[in-house]
Amino acid sequence: MCCHPNLAFMKITYLSRIVNRLAYTVTIMMLCCNMRVHAEPIESYIPSLPDGANLALIVQKIGSKTPLINYHADRMALPASTQKVLTALAALLQLGADFRFTTTLESPATVTNGALSGDLIIRFSGDPTLTRQQLRDMITTLKKTGIRRITGNFIVDTSVFSSHDMAPGWSWNDTVQCFSTPPAAAIIDRNCFFVSLQSAQDPGNTAFVEPYSYPVQVSSEVRTLAKGSVEAQYCELDIVPGELNQFTLRGCLTRREDPIRLAIAIQNGASYAGAILKNELKKAGIQLDGHLRQQTIAATTFLNKSKPKNNILAQVQSAPLPQLLKAMLKKSDNLIADSIFRTIGHQRFDVPGTWRAGANAVRQVLREKARIDLGNSIVVDGSGLSRHNLLSPTTMMQVLQYIAQNDKKLNIISMLPLSGHDGTLLYRGSLHEAGVTGKVSAKTGALQGVYNLAGFITTASGQRMAFVQFLSGYAVPPEAQRNRRVPLLRFESRLYKDIYKNN
Repeated sequence: MCCHPNLAFMKITYLSRIVNRLAYTVTIMMLCCNMRVHAEPIESYIPSLPDGANLALIVQKIGSKTPLINYHADRMALPASTQKVLTALAALLQLGADFRFTTTLESPATVTNGALSGDLIIRFSGDPTLTRQQLRDMITTLKKTGIRRITGNFIVDTSVFSSHDMAPGWSWNDTVQCFSTPPAAAIIDRNCFFVSLQSAQDPGNTAFVEPYSYPVQVSSEVRTLAKGSVEAQYCELDIVPGELNQFTLRGCLTRREDPIRLAIAIQNGASYAGAILKNELKKAGIQLDGHLRQQTIAATTFLNKSKPKNNILAQVQSAPLPQLLKAMLKKSDNLIADSIFRTIGHQRFDVPGTWRAGANAVRQVLREKARIDLGNSIVVDGSGLSRHNLLSPTTMMQVLQYIAQNDKKLNIISMLPLSGHDGTLLYRGSLHEAGVTGKVSAKTGALQGVYNLAGFITTASGQRMAFVQFLSGYAVPPEAQRNRRVPLLRFESRLYKDIYKNN
């Protein structure tokens, strides 16, 4: 049976309209679904956080120009240790993967009949991994050359860095803690030492310090309090640094059977290193006729300002840069981050590594080599310890996108902590609750009141995404301090579960 042509045309038109309406309906439903997944839930998560908390968040597919989630992503915030992602990228672009810190024993003098007729110089480079054993090995190498006597001075050269070893904006009460050891040019065993403080047997008497490692000096003015003393809950135990790595312990300590073990950061790296080296010379049977001296300005010739060439008598090198960066990112190592940060400034501008040189160098390197403009961001250090740092999630997203799109060469993503597997994400309970174990590679960032994450997630559909979570102003009432992370766990577990399942 044949249809009239006009009737057939009308049926085709009618069917076409139905198809278009269905397509339109599906499109609207998809948009609504996207709005429900990507916009509305973010607002609903906020009540999970403590009152007054500030959230800035961005989530974006790798290679995409448009974010899937943008919640106040242009707001400036404290990056905390996510700052190390910038440091890692700038270091690889400026220093290169073959870079190593090098520490040398050198001299312009000659050796005659077992005597070095002049000065012995140890030139430090800011190596954050240098150990006392490595220095001992260098002295052993020196002795094997036949040197038994040094007629000149022993010079500790720290000219690679200058100005303050502590960055602007660091909390003053953290500087004696080993997690924020000042990144000096001379670092030995992370410039961190340990002492044990033992309370006295009788309340009112002074607690005493058990034996500790040379060459620091630690004295105690700590009062022992009786158990249950009202004063105990308000009395502080303070570590007060003095000149030439002399420390005084003050305050009070409740009587206890076991001593308290304290990790204390060296404040004067050059003095500490010089004393150790002088002692190692003595133990090796090498006589020093002169004195210990510090050189803070690089030696140059009078005519052309170039550095004089010395004879290298012994040297040690650090692991290559990628290994240092992996330790820095996995463990959130502040000392490595800030040593590298100052070194970037030193190499970029051929000047002593200051905080300002490092900041300007990182800004220039990212702009010129990665086309990342930090704009009005404030970069003060490489670790993120400074309270002066300011960065927006949008700017951090630029960095993450560049890393993801160039990771075959950079290999930074494998250096980041992997959720449930290693580094600072090994025990992140929120990501375990979200079901994303092994799916998130990200840098954590934590300061008082700050809980940040910046990195990458592979979703259930196999989509690779970058995300930045800057959460600040996080505070709970005093009675909730023991469980202060519970709201964070609820917030992050919901957020990353939705991102994982719905993208």
